[in-house]
Amino acid sequence: MANEVPAHSLFAGRDRGVLNDVVLRHDNGIITSIDQGAPPAGPRSFVLPAFVNAHDHARPTASSFGALGMPLESWLLRSVLGSPVDPYLTAASALARSARAGCAAMMVHYTRPSGTMPLVEEAKQIARAASDVGIRIAFAIAVRDQNPVVYGDAEPVLANLSGDDRKTIEALFVRAPMSPKAYIELTDAIAAAIAGPKIDVQLGPAGVQWGSKALLEAVAENSALTGRRVHMHLLETIYQRAWADQNFPDGIVRYLRDIGFLSERLTLAHCIHARPDELEMIAASGARIVTNFSSNMHLRSGLAPIAAAHRCGCAVTVGVDGLALDEDDDVLREMRLVQMMHGGTGFKRTWTPADFFALAIRNGRRATGAPGSGELSPGAPADFVTLDLDRLDRDQIVPVDPIDLLFARGNASLLKDVVVDGRTIVSEGRVTGVDLPAIEQELRVIYRGSAANFSRFLSAWRPLSTSLENWFEAQFDCR
Repeated sequence: MANEVPAHSLFAGRDRGVLNDVVLRHDNGIITSIDQGAPPAGPRSFVLPAFVNAHDHARPTASSFGALGMPLESWLLRSVLGSPVDPYLTAASALARSARAGCAAMMVHYTRPSGTMPLVEEAKQIARAASDVGIRIAFAIAVRDQNPVVYGDAEPVLANLSGDDRKTIEALFVRAPMSPKAYIELTDAIAAAIAGPKIDVQLGPAGVQWGSKALLEAVAENSALTGRRVHMHLLETIYQRAWADQNFPDGIVRYLRDIGFLSERLTLAHCIHARPDELEMIAASGARIVTNFSSNMHLRSGLAPIAAAHRCGCAVTVGVDGLALDEDDDVLREMRLVQMMHGGTGFKRTWTPADFFALAIRNGRRATGAPGSGELSPGAPADFVTLDLDRLDRDQIVPVDPIDLLFARGNASLLKDVVVDGRTIVSEGRVTGVDLPAIEQELRVIYRGSAANFSRFLSAWRPLSTSLENWFEAQFDCR
């Protein structure tokens, strides 16, 4: 059955721009027509391509666990408190928040499994949550096979702890690593279990400082052989930059290029401390960079060179990384922040807001394996959002381009409906496939009940945090 969506304004894409007074028709998940005509009756609406959260981990909000105002290297250990207590509920909560913010697709770089079931079964729970919510996902187990506590020998850090505290930390973080062969086999098994038209299973080494050469080379080889996409963090912090320079004096990105890791199948999260020559290599390979503005600010990681990356031809897009500015998964606000920070100085523009919006959606869909470019046109996937144009253009004094208004004052509160693959997954701001408030309340109860399980970790936190800070500052000269 064909569906009709009248709109006072519709952003079709970079080339066609904003169309006024249209009816979008879609059937069986595909846009069949977009026709202009008389102004629709009722409140004004603005239809846009659905957004993409191109880097995330499908986890609970971090602040609730006291992971506040600390650098990534401490934050990662502290966030063990947010390990999924129920993989389905945790994923459904995160995916529903992303859907409510207007996302048709989301990258789930799964960094902290629950440990309550085999990983293939856990992946099935996440796939079920995605299906219930109605969102497209890319999924990758974020594997590490080295440096579980610090970027190097953890003995000096652990030696500063009491015997009981050391046992607690080792039990939580230090375990036998998975072999590269076993990881490839696990990814194959997960793909066999959950991959489909709306789920793209990817390879996901956590980062170069956490991955041995054997692992990185195995991933590069398997990706080239199978065509499977790869998602990885790169050069997120000053300590990761220093580690890379110490361990790869000829250049970490050069090494990745030489082993065939860099390719159009690759998406790199952050790249905050990438240098100009490294950006050039990434651009030449066709790989994408996902910037995560608020996450980088929360974790004091730095400001990524996104304008420079764009100028040298890098495909860039935007992710939330579980730490949007207000921890509300508002990817529209994140896109605005990136545009405001990197959009140019004075009269010189890096891009127009419309150009940036279009490229962020296009590259985000490529990163997550979602079909199409994100443009709204006949034959394209029916993935779009409807905003309240009366609230966006609340004064209506003179005609203003709604895309310009979107990047001046837009946020997720303006969203009314979200349609993915022809299915309305958010209606009037409410997620239709799951009861998000009930899920979040259930998770709160479970997390509060399980907090006692981490009492030893919490008592060890202060000496561990101090020891971590001393180790990183002593090991790496990051001035």
